[in-house]
Amino acid sequence: MNTKPQFHGSDLEAVEAYYHIPKEQIVSFGANVNPLGLSSYVKEQLAANLDVLSSYPDRNYTELKTAISQYLGTHGSCDAKTPSPEHIIVGNGSTELISLLIQTRRPKKALLLGPTYSEYSRELTLTESTLSYYNLKEELDFHLDIPDFCRTIRENDYDLVIICNPNNPTSSALSKEEIRTILETCRSAGSFLMIDETYVEFAPDISEITAMQLVPDYPELMVLRGVSKFFAAPGLRLGYGATSNHDFLSSLIQMQNPWSLSSIGALAGRLMLTDESYISRTRSLILSERARMLETLAGNSHLKTYPAYANFILVRLLTPGLTSQEAFDHLIRQGLMIRDCSTFEQLKGEYIRFCIMSPQDNIRLLNELNNYTHTLK
Repeated sequence: MNTKPQFHGSDLEAVEAYYHIPKEQIVSFGANVNPLGLSSYVKEQLAANLDVLSSYPDRNYTELKTAISQYLGTHGSCDAKTPSPEHIIVGNGSTELISLLIQTRRPKKALLLGPTYSEYSRELTLTESTLSYYNLKEELDFHLDIPDFCRTIRENDYDLVIICNPNNPTSSALSKEEIRTILETCRSAGSFLMIDETYVEFAPDISEITAMQLVPDYPELMVLRGVSKFFAAPGLRLGYGATSNHDFLSSLIQMQNPWSLSSIGALAGRLMLTDESYISRTRSLILSERARMLETLAGNSHLKTYPAYANFILVRLLTPGLTSQEAFDHLIRQGLMIRDCSTFEQLKGEYIRFCIMSPQDNIRLLNELNNYTHTLK
C-alpha cells in the first residue's frame, strides 16, 4: 500500500521532489515565518559588519543579554518585573535550549499540554522520561481547563510541565494570570514549568499572555523564545531563555558548549531586537490580516476556526469524507503549502493549519479553500 509522505513547513525540497513543483513556485503557509522576511536594516548592518566573523563572540554574550532584557521590558511589559541580563541564557536556537533544559533536569515524569510541537517529546524520550499528555479539548475551543489541569499536576508528581503559549498547532493561549495559577500549583507540587513563547510576539496583546514578567518571582519557571518566526530568521539559530533559578541557570551554562552562538548571530540578535520599525510593521500586518482571515473563514460553513493568538490559524474540515491530506494535496497542486495536522497524534479529527502571509497570498489561499470546499458539498 502506497502512503503519501507527511510534510512539515520547512520540507519544500521534499515537496518539490514528490509533486514535481519547483519550490520557488510554492507559497509556504506551513512554516509560520514572518512574511516580511529578514529586516532590510538588519541585512544592511550585517553586510557592513562581516569582520565580526574574524573574532570569537564574547563568551558571556553580555551585550546581547542586555539587549534581550531591554527588549523584554519594552515589548509586552506593563511593570518593572522583567528578566535582567543575569536571568538570561542564549543558545543555538530555542531547540538547543529545550534540549539543555530537559537533559539538565532529567525528569522522571513529565506532563505536556497537547497537541503540541514534537521536539519536546523527542527530547524527553532521549532522557527516558515517562511522558504524559493533557489534551486540550475541541469543545472548549482548545482553551485549557485550568482547575482540571492543576488537579492533574497535583495528583501525579510531575517533575516537569511543558506548555507552548500560544500553542502550536491550536493557536490558543493562556493569560498571564492563568499561568500564575499554574505556577502556584507547580510550586506546591514541586514541579518545574517550561513555557515556550516562540509565537507570543504575534499575540494581539503581548502583555496579556507573556510569562516573562513572572520570571523574577518564580524560580520554578523558565521561559524560552527565539527569532526564527517573528524576525524571519530560522537560519540564524538564535534562541534565548530566562529563569531566576540561578543554580539551574548555572547548570545549563555548564552543560552548554562554549560559543554555541556565532559572532554574527550575536550581532544580528542585537540589531533585530532594536529594529522598532520592523517590529511595528510586523505586528500591524499580522494583527490586521489575522482578523480579516478569521472573518472570511467564518463565512464558510464547511470550516470551523478557533480563537487565534499566534500567526497561524487552525481549521477543522467539516465536509463529510474530506481528509486533511486531501486538502493538502489539492492546495499544494495550486502552489499553496499548508500544514496537514494529522501528524499531531493528540488532535482527533480532520484539521489543517496555515500561517499568515502577504495579503495577496492570503486572499489566494482563502479563495481556493472556499472554492474547493463548496465544490465538494
